[in-house]
Amino acid sequence: MLYQITADGLVLFHLSFILFVLFGGLLVLKWRHLVWWHPPAALWGMAVEFFHLPCPLTDWENHLRHRAGQAGYDGGFIEHYVWPIIYPAGLTPGIQLGLGCVVLLINVLVYLRLWKWRRTD
Repeated sequence: MLYQITADGLVLFHLSFILFVLFGGLLVLKWRHLVWWHPPAALWGMAVEFFHLPCPLTDWENHLRHRAGQAGYDGGFIEHYVWPIIYPAGLTPGIQLGLGCVVLLINVLVYLRLWKWRRTD
């Protein structure tokens, strides 16, 4: 039971991390100290998408699910939890590249704005 609860909590953390990667730059506009946390997280998120790296959180979650007597899943977090909600088809390398570009674009725009605000202060 504890392994299942921990795995479920890890799913929530994983989703929160993905949202932070995507939109954490907006939080940096309000809370400047997050500038030390968000760029590394965003770079990691882009690297996972661009280079098709395995995410350690997915491996950890699968390990916890196996310890709980449940089946793990193949692929990554996005393919297993997010992708089926958005699209019924499988995740292709081209789409992953597009997702990485979306992360890059959002963060470049936010940090350019932050840089402009900083220059005017």
